[in-house]
Amino acid sequence: MVVEKYHKMGVAKSRIRELFEYGMAQAKVVGKENVFDFSIGNPSVPAPEKVAEVVKELLEMDPIALHGYTPAGGCAEAREAIAADLSRRAKDQIRPENIFFTCGAAPAMTACMHALAVENAEFLLIAPYFSEYPAYCASTGAKCVVVPPDTENFQIRFDELEKRINRNTQAVIINSPNNPSGVIYFEETLRKLGEILTRKGEEIGHPIYVLSDEPYRELTYDGLDFPYVPNIYPNTVICYSYSKILSMPGERIGYVCVPDQCADSEALYAAIAGAARAIGHVCAPSLWQRVVARCTELRPDLETYDHNRVTLYTELTKMGFRCVKPQGAFYMMVEAPDGNSEGFSDRAKALNILTVPCDGFGCPGFSRFSTCVSPAMIQRSLPAFRKLAESYGLKGE
Repeated sequence: MVVEKYHKMGVAKSRIRELFEYGMAQAKVVGKENVFDFSIGNPSVPAPEKVAEVVKELLEMDPIALHGYTPAGGCAEAREAIAADLSRRAKDQIRPENIFFTCGAAPAMTACMHALAVENAEFLLIAPYFSEYPAYCASTGAKCVVVPPDTENFQIRFDELEKRINRNTQAVIINSPNNPSGVIYFEETLRKLGEILTRKGEEIGHPIYVLSDEPYRELTYDGLDFPYVPNIYPNTVICYSYSKILSMPGERIGYVCVPDQCADSEALYAAIAGAARAIGHVCAPSLWQRVVARCTELRPDLETYDHNRVTLYTELTKMGFRCVKPQGAFYMMVEAPDGNSEGFSDRAKALNILTVPCDGFGCPGFSRFSTCVSPAMIQRSLPAFRKLAESYGLKGE
């Protein structure tokens, strides 16, 4: 006997992974240069040189010390470095004791949700949302409640949010810059969110937390920035990953930050640590803790990502597609001309363009394109995109 909900998760392939695997197989048939894979957010910009330099330096350390266990929440060097970096950014005092290291943002989010999953707990997901959030939520036994998307500005539909809040609401999950839309929540949006959650929390008699999933925090364009959310709404927990900023998604390193101003911060931090322990996740890789400790000042080279988002947005818009202009991250959403995102993905796939329908992101009718690809691939893909536009009868410029 096995647990059915986990069995279903195990046999149900991720659409993103399925397309990625299809692309690798198709490349053997038609040639890699003729497959235009926009399916997966795998950074195409290499890690900064300093990362390799730090790794080489660390490998000269005593191997017992380097590869041995660290404290469950992370080694002192790493927690101190992250706290100092966040303090500079927040213009506030973050202590090392506020930081808990994890194997990336996914276990950070999962531990936070487990920590808050009291009986009948509900978590609000603002669509479009990262497609794995429902799986994280399901593992806790809590209920996911989806706030429908604002398909014009891709901010938050506050009327829909507010009517879904009740005494079981434990947290609202935000992801900005957003995967899949690439849109950034405005500061005005975050302030209104904070005002509503403060008022509703007082009405229901307990705080409503914000879980801010921020792996794309430094990937912003056009002079825009994503603010430090606890300065706007104190009951915010930050979940972070170095996968995107340092272009090393396979190394799985990130953290949870529970600021002191967060309601019941000590109890919440302890519950997150306990949840991480219960799900068998303690002591993130010690080598990579020490790497990020010495690389906290590094920021990504945005030139290629910026070039790609502008190129793809400009060219597809010219062809007659309606595109959501990204302000951050490295994704762009395109509306299916007939509203059928699954059909759009299939029609694109027939032309060897691989794109992910956003139904699994809570935003049907759109498809996600990952723009962290090579600029040359985008140029090679444009004739196929023109054929795709023609198949819908779109009249571009």
